[in-house]
Amino acid sequence: MLANVEWHILWSRIFHPDHVFARALWTTVWIAVVAQFFGVALGLIAALARRSRFRSLRFLSGVYALVFRGTPVIVQIFFVYFGANLLFGFTLIPNSLQLGPVSIGGAALAGIVALSINEGAYMREIIRAGIDSVDPGQMEAARSLGMTSRLAMRRIVLPQAARVIVPPLGNEFNSMLKTTSLLAFIGVYELFQDADVHYSTTFRPVEYFAAVAVWFLLLTTGWTLIQTQIERRLAVSDRGDESSFRERVLEAWAPVGAWARR
Repeated sequence: MLANVEWHILWSRIFHPDHVFARALWTTVWIAVVAQFFGVALGLIAALARRSRFRSLRFLSGVYALVFRGTPVIVQIFFVYFGANLLFGFTLIPNSLQLGPVSIGGAALAGIVALSINEGAYMREIIRAGIDSVDPGQMEAARSLGMTSRLAMRRIVLPQAARVIVPPLGNEFNSMLKTTSLLAFIGVYELFQDADVHYSTTFRPVEYFAAVAVWFLLLTTGWTLIQTQIERRLAVSDRGDESSFRERVLEAWAPVGAWARR
């Protein structure tokens, strides 16, 4: 069975990708980054709306999370790309968007919008959990010092909630990198689409899709390492001035410390 695999194709796709593949890889990465950024922004707005004193905002926040967490993301992508313009009666998603020297195709734009809205519904719950983890007395103390609720939320609550928000946020971005492959179904030329094009002309699915799997694994592994470093930095404030186990061992065996104990 393994003898039927063209190993040189797999090797070249992993270690010697052409410029078309590199462009598809870049498309995957930048769409994931942009969609995650706007998803976090939408999630923050929805989480704050949930805490609003206005019942209508709390209701809209709840409906938003219910709808976009309860329906498949592929359905949302197709709806935004094929149905948004028809539903609203005007061109909500143009065929292309020109941002200075950068041109974004309509399919990529629709994919970013759909992924951002979907991600915002999940980030709403993550940010809500982070805010709820902060002692309510922190807000009361900030208000007693004369801070407004908005200022206290920005300077007191959200920085403390970040320790709870960052780990699942990192996992969400890891998932976002993989979810971008769904955009191939609306014509976005990303990693999966590139492999599908080569498969349709060579009928070598193992080589091309295995190479895509390896590249996605490299992307997610690289981000996992970055996420680990970020979480470690945030955990420093939890430990305060407490020494690590290694530092305590070195101090215990240091000659100066041993002399001082005599």
